Amino acid sequence: MINILLFAHLQEVVGASQLSVDLSNVTVAQVKEWMEQHYPQLTLQQMMTAINEEFATDTTIVKSGDTIAFIPPISGG
Repeated sequence: MINILLFAHLQEVVGASQLSVDLSNVTVAQVKEWMEQHYPQLTLQQMMTAINEEFATDTTIVKSGDTIAFIPPISGG
């Protein structure tokens, strides 16, 4: 089981700020694919990702008990 934290418009699309998902020993890319399959309106390919509050790449392994956060790009003016 992993915890997924969602911010900004991702929360609006999913309808929650956090999900608990029965996945483990998968890559970040596989978690993104799972999310996009279950929430087709999401596009996570350009999102920054953190696991347990440390930045991660698409090849990083997510283990049971980890918290993964998808961080949308921030724009300002």
